[in-house]
This record gives sequence, structure tokens and C-alpha cells, in this order.
Amino acid sequence: MSAVPENKQEVKAPVSERQDRLKKLEELKLAGLNPYPAKTERDHEITAILADFEALSGSQRSFVVAGRLRAKREHGNLAFANLEDASGNIQIAFSKKDLGVDSYKSFLKFIDVADFIEVKGYAFLTHKGEPSVMVKEWKLLTKTLRPIPDAWYGLKDEEERLRKRYLDILLNKEVLDMILKRAKFWQATRDFLLKRNFIEVETPVLETMAGGADAKPFKTHHNALDIDVHLRISMGELWQKKLMVAGLEKTFEIGRQFRNEGMDAEHLQYYTQMEFYWAYADYQMGMALTEEMYKYIAQETFGTLKFKIKNFAIDLGKKWEIYDYRATVKKMTGLDVLSASKSEIVAKLEELGVDYDKKGFNITRAIDNLWKYCRKQIAGPGFLIGTPISVSPLAKRDENNQAVAQRFQIIIAGSEIGNGYSELNNPLDQEERFREQQKLREAGDEEAQEHDHDFVEALEYGMPPTCGFGFSERLFSFLMNKPGRECQIFPLMRPKEE
Repeated sequence: MSAVPENKQEVKAPVSERQDRLKKLEELKLAGLNPYPAKTERDHEITAILADFEALSGSQRSFVVAGRLRAKREHGNLAFANLEDASGNIQIAFSKKDLGVDSYKSFLKFIDVADFIEVKGYAFLTHKGEPSVMVKEWKLLTKTLRPIPDAWYGLKDEEERLRKRYLDILLNKEVLDMILKRAKFWQATRDFLLKRNFIEVETPVLETMAGGADAKPFKTHHNALDIDVHLRISMGELWQKKLMVAGLEKTFEIGRQFRNEGMDAEHLQYYTQMEFYWAYADYQMGMALTEEMYKYIAQETFGTLKFKIKNFAIDLGKKWEIYDYRATVKKMTGLDVLSASKSEIVAKLEELGVDYDKKGFNITRAIDNLWKYCRKQIAGPGFLIGTPISVSPLAKRDENNQAVAQRFQIIIAGSEIGNGYSELNNPLDQEERFREQQKLREAGDEEAQEHDHDFVEALEYGMPPTCGFGFSERLFSFLMNKPGRECQIFPLMRPKEE
């Protein structure tokens, strides 16, 4: 939907332009014309006209199209304009002779660029061979009060573009294409899982206890129940596991989740997430399924498996690597995360120049920060395995090494772009880990998980071996090679100061 420049004429200041349009609005009302009718007789989209143009132009058959006016120019007894709907745009022509003097003059007087109109007419080719519509009748559908900014000069400030995203979409085809790709991305995710007999579920967004992830929640108050609640920080992880207890075997949810933490190119406070849970499967089965899923989603959304992401050339179609957590960190830093002390890791972080949040800092956060330093150097695509159990409070222990978890993370372009486990289903082990997490919270770690007694009780009724996995819209923004905020349709913005 790229903009078409208006005809060359004196550009009025926005305030003056708005006053002119308000005056026209009042004149329309005084003339008994409704500037905002509810009904339109549109029977064709513009692309349908263009696709069948030869047949339509030969038959002189009338049709009705509607859309936004993107340009307007007058040549004596003829006027031309560009009409645009969501499917495309086409030139429309107004003849004083065919329309009549009054209708022709009303169009020129009252209709501005950006107004929505409906036209009834027939297809014809101009002498330059441009497919056009000769207008027999026209009707105002929406009178606009503000002019659309110039496509090239009007919205250069990034904050202004995101704040007025509706104009950004209107003026920049690239943004519209991103929105369409975003819809394809999540539909491809849904289709992939449904084809494999997963069922889509909805779990609570408001929770009395925020669980299923290491993150700081948003808090609010539920007036009817007079209780404090949290906005969820995971896509129903503990709830979906309860569904495994209940006898369901394949579930997934796609929805919004919320984390009251920092914001940067990769992290947002609210975003779309997908999580699935698969009974009688372990993390290795999950790795095979997710590799297949990522390739399917990328191909369906972008038509390719090759991407340029940050400074990395990524080929999802090549053999995915396996990265061992302990071995990778030791190779890059010289430290063994399973035996190094907190003070040793802190010294190494300072030596490497790694900046980290010191509030609630503990051995778990120390290990995590050291790994993140290493992760930024890995291109992928590949799977990180062998994660220490201390940073995996919901994952099953590895049977050959109790110090690490049966967990996998997908690494692409130096970041974690997906996370899965062989889910912990031993209620006694889960109880003990929740206690350890609670100690961390009490010591100041706001991202440590709360002790969820109800979930432990559910596990005591028995949950089968289960693989859980999730990814967020970060995957989409990475494949787009754009910051996360730009890949949201309406990102959260600080209110503009008046």
C-alpha cells in the first residue's frame, strides 16, 4: 500500500488543513449529506477488477469499488484520482459531461485526498494504456479531518512512527508486509501442531501465583474476589502439565504473556508465546519435532530457510549442531560451571567485561550470565543441552548426570530462540526445588519461582513422562532481522508529553 504523491500544489500547514476539512464537513451536513454513512454497495475489490480487466473493459459492465483516495488532480473537464483498498489501487476518472456539472463540482469541492469514497463505473484504458475506472456515480463514505503525512518526509522519527503505527502501516508497505508475515507465522505454527494431533487450549491469564518461568510478574487486583493476582509469565506451563495429569496427551497454547522486566531489542514486557506439552515424549523427541517445526514455519512464512540475522548467515536447512553447556562454557572461558564457585564466576565476568544485575545475585544468576556471554558467539542453528539443574527448576534430571537437566534450548544468531525439557514429574523432587527457589526469592532474586503447592499436589496424582517446549515472537523478529518492538503491531509506548 505504498503512497501515491499528491499533485504538485501549495502544501498547507496541518492545522490550516484540518480547519479547511472541518469547514467542508459542516457544509456537507448543511447540504443534507451524511459524511459517515454505514453502508456501501461495494461489489468488487480492486485486485478483482485488475485481474479481470480485459473482460470488464470489453463489456462496459458497471461495478462498484470503494477505498481511500490517495491522489487527486484536475485537467479542465476531467479529474483523475487514485483509489486504494487493502488489495491494491487503481486510477479513477471523473468527467464533467458524464457526471453532470453539480456532481463533478461537488467532488472537486468536498473530496480531499485521504477521504474514503465509493464509485460506480466501468473499466477502460486511458490513451496511455493505464487501466482505469470511468466514474458514473460517486458517494462519500468517510470524511477525513487530517491529511496523511508525506510518505517520504512525514514520519521519520522512530518514536513517532511506532506511536502512530496506523500511519506507519498506511505509508510503508514494508510494515504491512511484516504484519501479514506475522499472521502467517502464527498460523503456520498452529497448523503444524494441529496436523500432529495437538489440541489448542486456553489457560488462565490471571493467576494467584505466577509460575512456569523465571521472571518478574506484573501485579494487579481482582476487585470481585478481592485478591491480588499476577499476569501470567508463561503460556500456561503448570496448567498444561495439569492437563497431562488429567489424561490429555498433546496440548498447546498460543497467547500473550507478561514480564515486568527490562526492554531491549530482544526483550519485551508483553508478547506472544507458544508452548506445547507432549505426553510419553522426552527432550530428544522434542528436539526432533521442534527442528521440523522451525523449518516448516520458516518455509511457510518466508519461503526460504536461509536468513541474515544480525551479523550471522543462518541456514535452517543445514544439519543442526549440538552444544554442551558445560563444555562450551569451559572452552570459551576456562571455567567449569558445575564446580566453579560464585566468586570465581564473578571474577571471570569482570575479566570479560560482562555487565550484570547485582540485585539478588546468586550462583544461579552467575552461571546464567556466564553462559549468555558464550551464547552470543554461537551462530547456530543448534541445540544447547546439558544445562545445570540449578538453572532448570522444572526439568527432569539427566539419568547419567544428576547435576544437569534433560533440557534443550534452540540457539540461533547468538540467542536462545526456544526452550524445552523432559518435564519434571517427580512430586518430591519438584517440592524440594520449589523450596530452593523460594529461598532465592527471599534472598532478593525476584525472578526465582514461587512455591506452588497446588501444582505439587497435582503431580502426586501422577503425570506421565512429558516433553514441554515453547518459543516466543522473538523467533519471528529474528527471522525478520528486526528489533522485537518493531515486529509488534502496536508496541507499548510511554504516553506523549503534551
